[in-house]
Amino acid sequence: MSEALSQSQAELFASLSADWWDEDGPFRPLHAINPPRLAFIRDQACAHFGRDPKGRKPLAGLRALDIGCGGGLLCEPLARLGATVTGIDAVAENIEAARAHAEDSGLTLAYEVAAPEELAARGLSFDLVINMEVIEHASDPEVFMAAACALVADGGAMAASTLNRTIKSLAFAKIGAEYLLRWLPAGTHDWRSFVKPSELARHLRAGGMTLTGLQGIGYNPAAGTWSLVPDVGVNYLVFAKKA
Repeated sequence: MSEALSQSQAELFASLSADWWDEDGPFRPLHAINPPRLAFIRDQACAHFGRDPKGRKPLAGLRALDIGCGGGLLCEPLARLGATVTGIDAVAENIEAARAHAEDSGLTLAYEVAAPEELAARGLSFDLVINMEVIEHASDPEVFMAAACALVADGGAMAASTLNRTIKSLAFAKIGAEYLLRWLPAGTHDWRSFVKPSELARHLRAGGMTLTGLQGIGYNPAAGTWSLVPDVGVNYLVFAKKA
């Protein structure tokens, strides 16, 4: 099993693979947070690479890799923004779902059942590496992040997100999301595996990366929407560059 995903987590995601694109299904929270996640990636990447975020294809010419791509929820919009996208996942059922949906959508995307360690061993590199909600599922976060950073080309960047290990995240992201609101299947997360921003920054520095952006994602219960917020106590995003 890849360092990118523990055995129990792989089995859970395999069992849910048919539901990736069901906006009312078990991945509904990912569909809900996709707009602010995508806005963060687009704006940070455009600032880094000197692009216009309001352009029709602001990521045109960039080679992007989505680690732990699941059913392709971020790969497809990144491709529509102009990037040449590769998606990898440790779960074969996820890749099958991603390929099928991309074909139905008329999009050309490269999908592969692989771990970041495998691509790094092959000497591959990408301008933009996407690393969303994966590290908290990794069996060895240090090994996983070392491989992810190695896949960033010189002058490239990484956008990553995870859950902060705080009492607030225990209440909202674990107990609330899985057991009270039933937004996620019980057992999706292990709070002990959540990652503090300082810990993620340390992994990035060890991989030759410099943190340049940090932003929280917050839920507005009145509006039923998610947005970028200053508070990083639960969900947060980071952007890092490689010299």
